[in-house]
Amino acid sequence: MLVLTRRLKESIMIGDDIEISILSIEGDQVKLGISAPKNVDIHRKEIYLSIQQENSSATQTEASAIESLSSFFKKI
Repeated sequence: MLVLTRRLKESIMIGDDIEISILSIEGDQVKLGISAPKNVDIHRKEIYLSIQQENSSATQTEASAIESLSSFFKKI
């Protein structure tokens, strides 16, 4: 992990096209601005993990469902 210190209105660059800026600091909260190409998805980590969980669940298919489909198509 790279740890950087930035002040208000300073930025960091990731690659050539992603910029993360410090917009404000209020107490223990830091507001970040992220500029990135439209094809780059940006999510809070808890949302990202939730999406990953949903995608994983969607790819899990019960064996009985597959067997039912298999037997259905064998009848045709």
